[in-house]
Amino acid sequence: MTESLLTSHYIDGEWQADTPEVDVQNPATEETIATIPSANPELVREALSAAKSAQDEWEATPGVERANLIRDIGDVLETNVGDIGDILMAEQGKPKSAADGEVEGTLTLADYTAGWGRRIEGDIVPSDNRDEQIHLQRHPMGVVAAIIPWNYPIAVLMRKILPALIAGNTVVVKPSSTTPLSTIRVFELIDKELDLPDGLLNLVLGGSQVGNALVTSPETDMVTMTGSTRVGKQIAEAAAENLTPVSLELGGKAPAIVAADADVDAAVEDILTARITNAGQVCTCAERVFVHEDVAAEFSEKYVAATEDLELGPPKSNPDMGPQVTQSELDWTQSSVDAAVDAGATLLTGGEQPTGTAFESGFWYVPTVLGDVDPNMDVVEQEVFGPVTPIVTIDSVDQGVEYANRSRYGLSSYVFTEDYQTAMRTVEDLDYGETYVNRTLGEAWQGHHIGWNESGMGGDDGKYGVLKYTQIKSVYYDYS
Repeated sequence: MTESLLTSHYIDGEWQADTPEVDVQNPATEETIATIPSANPELVREALSAAKSAQDEWEATPGVERANLIRDIGDVLETNVGDIGDILMAEQGKPKSAADGEVEGTLTLADYTAGWGRRIEGDIVPSDNRDEQIHLQRHPMGVVAAIIPWNYPIAVLMRKILPALIAGNTVVVKPSSTTPLSTIRVFELIDKELDLPDGLLNLVLGGSQVGNALVTSPETDMVTMTGSTRVGKQIAEAAAENLTPVSLELGGKAPAIVAADADVDAAVEDILTARITNAGQVCTCAERVFVHEDVAAEFSEKYVAATEDLELGPPKSNPDMGPQVTQSELDWTQSSVDAAVDAGATLLTGGEQPTGTAFESGFWYVPTVLGDVDPNMDVVEQEVFGPVTPIVTIDSVDQGVEYANRSRYGLSSYVFTEDYQTAMRTVEDLDYGETYVNRTLGEAWQGHHIGWNESGMGGDDGKYGVLKYTQIKSVYYDYS
């Protein structure tokens, strides 16, 4: 990791020194790698005011010029993948290839988003009157407050600021205080390498009090946040005071349904990937598996064997899985497993922290599989942001759908079947905003990643994500 790290706010084109308050830990070693400040209300107001002052000029900038800046931001990231990835690995615990891959994945997002420079369009609709036209124009929301989570700080950062910028908005970013350093480095590189208009992008550091100041300010025209359902509800309630629009990408409890005719080997590989990616700390992870009784024994045996073959280790060694991000996340994972076993589940593998010199420090957990799981157990109903797979035996795909739809969440889901009719009907019946059929997790930028139910009302990507950063103005032209 680069030795020198900036730990400052970035407001109106200037770096703002502030008193360090919050330690940032390396989750693999528990070492404090930096200490960041926490913005006071006055700094938050300053950042919002800078964004407000810059917004009119940015809105007047032609879309193709905005697109050029988007491409330039993509070029900055492409040139500095390894540098940003090193910082991301150190603060979040991702294996090196996954950290670099997160940065690299944003390059295609920049390419996709830049294409919207000529594609944000309005409509002309028929009037009921002679000599009149009705124009529906799309305008930016204004100042967007972007609240970034700790699990994918760079991917989600870009997922929010790029569509906001292409639509003509200015942005104030608040990264998670758990993983702020990679975001700071991105801002530092953009500031050094690009002629960024002052106030276009702003960065304020800190915890929930900073987020609350952004959300409740009348200067904020839109809030976009990715995080837990609990925090999302708090943001929606706080934003309601000013009727500020919100885009919330929240938690998930993704079911994976394995039909009797599924390719078991492929299902094992894809579901395991979808469970242990980022140490299970992904809202789209396959959090519970419903397997048809005809293949349940075969699936469980192969899934356990594949799980036990996984390599844990220091992120620099590029293992299959790194540590969890904090002690509190590790504690929640362990307590969830313990509660399931106490309720009657069978521990098929894992269920503990690993031993050995490499794991004496850090927030490590062995990938875990639970059998004999009742569908009413908490481990099936409540989100477990860690590498734990509860397997539930079902007598039909319909029963799997019934169990899946009991959840208050509705983000991602998985279906494994070789039968076309089963796939189509199951997708239709699942109450989820996103379904993967015979494949592992990973949405496309041109799709639309959105949750139903208590998984939020978000979706920053694709056509519908870009347009969410706009508002419609209706104009009636009477030329009689």
